[in-house]
Amino acid sequence: MSWFSSQKKPDHTADDALLQSYRRTGELAVLGQLYEKYMPLVYGVCLKYLHDEEQSKDAVMQIFEELIVKVTRHEVKQFKSWLYVLSRNFCLMQLRANKGHTTLNIDDVMEFPFVMHHEDDGTEREADLTQLERCMQKLSPEQRQSVDLFYIKEKCYKEVAELTGHTLNEVKSYIQNGKRNLKVCLENNRER
Repeated sequence: MSWFSSQKKPDHTADDALLQSYRRTGELAVLGQLYEKYMPLVYGVCLKYLHDEEQSKDAVMQIFEELIVKVTRHEVKQFKSWLYVLSRNFCLMQLRANKGHTTLNIDDVMEFPFVMHHEDDGTEREADLTQLERCMQKLSPEQRQSVDLFYIKEKCYKEVAELTGHTLNEVKSYIQNGKRNLKVCLENNRER
């Protein structure tokens, strides 16, 4: 038997069962059991963004505290992927808070592969962030607000609809078109 075939595949049904159990009972031990499986993943994400072991360990605990509330408010289809995004966004918010400015890094938030191909030497990264902010300003107000609420503030479609007064279909359209428009704007500026 090969090494690969002996590896267990992730059991998403077990994750879903634990998640449902926590939502039903509110027992932290149940959520802890689910989170414990993914703590190495969360720590890895934190280390990737924060570049500091102690800060990353603290972040793992803080993310669990956020999880207690957020997991009941959001529709979670695949826990591992959702947790990855939550962890990444937590780290990005930490970085923004630590730097004391409010630049938006849509590259990391939305995982645009075409932004920031180069090594981070500070000046080029700052230029990319400035360009990203310019492109955000070019979106329609509805697209900009929807993209911000969905990707940065981690609201689900339903919450974005409630906060903006738009229908669910309008919100989905604003987010999809806003993301596409950002991509086009950033790619066009890269070619110059």
